[in-house]
Amino acid sequence: MTGFEITGASAADMEMIRAWADEEGWNPGDTDRFAFAVADPEGFLVGRLDGEPAACISAVRYGAGFGFIGFYIARPAFRGRGYGIRLWQAGMERLDGRLVGLDGVVDQQDNYRKSGFRSAWNNVRHEGVPQGAALDAAGTDGADGVEIVDAATLPFRQLAAYDRRFFPASRDAFLSAWTGLPGRTALAAVRGGRIEGLGVIRPCSSASRIGPLYAATPGVAAALLRRLAEHAPGGEVAVDVPDVNRAATALFTGLGLVPTFEAARMYTGPAPELDLAGLYGVTSLELG
Repeated sequence: MTGFEITGASAADMEMIRAWADEEGWNPGDTDRFAFAVADPEGFLVGRLDGEPAACISAVRYGAGFGFIGFYIARPAFRGRGYGIRLWQAGMERLDGRLVGLDGVVDQQDNYRKSGFRSAWNNVRHEGVPQGAALDAAGTDGADGVEIVDAATLPFRQLAAYDRRFFPASRDAFLSAWTGLPGRTALAAVRGGRIEGLGVIRPCSSASRIGPLYAATPGVAAALLRRLAEHAPGGEVAVDVPDVNRAATALFTGLGLVPTFEAARMYTGPAPELDLAGLYGVTSLELG
């Protein structure tokens, strides 16, 4: 390991990490890195061998008791030489004493289990152009009286409180950046002054990603999806859907979206209590 050094990621490194994730086929958002850096400026690590970037990982702290691992990538030329595991250990040390979550790709899940992670559910990416007729039908289920508004017009504390139903820790700085970055659209579903749904769409290398997508009913989810898809080039979208929400899976399958990618949501301890019935699409596979 002589010449191998682990440092915090610079702004240039964050763009490099995004490019590496793109090469892995993960289709990260074009501007996600700006919200990621706000979440935890010290939570992104890069391993270099004699100055050359070899591997990366994110180990983001939320509050006092939760953390999330993501962006665990070793460059192909450096795999099998122990550099990745060194970075993994550094990331886990940074989150020591916390409940830790991650979204593990299929070929790494056994390794994560050896590190004490256990599967809670699978996030299955559904991708494609939503079919108009099916979207019309889905939008009639429980969406009567719901108004779709720009999320920026609502008090932020209301948005943050709603987000906490679906995420195990407060993440106000991240949420503010995630919903407000240029080039993305954040919409809320409101009924009688109460938030019943939230969705954000962002540009990516290929299909535009929607996440989070929260909704009280499939109809509210469909109503949000309809409006969000208007901001996707060619109408093509991708949503990472928790398979434990069967209504969500049925909705996206019925809209003609097809599974293209899968990752297991895993935790080092008991899975936190979340409103899984209202979780139609997770925010990010990298930061939870």
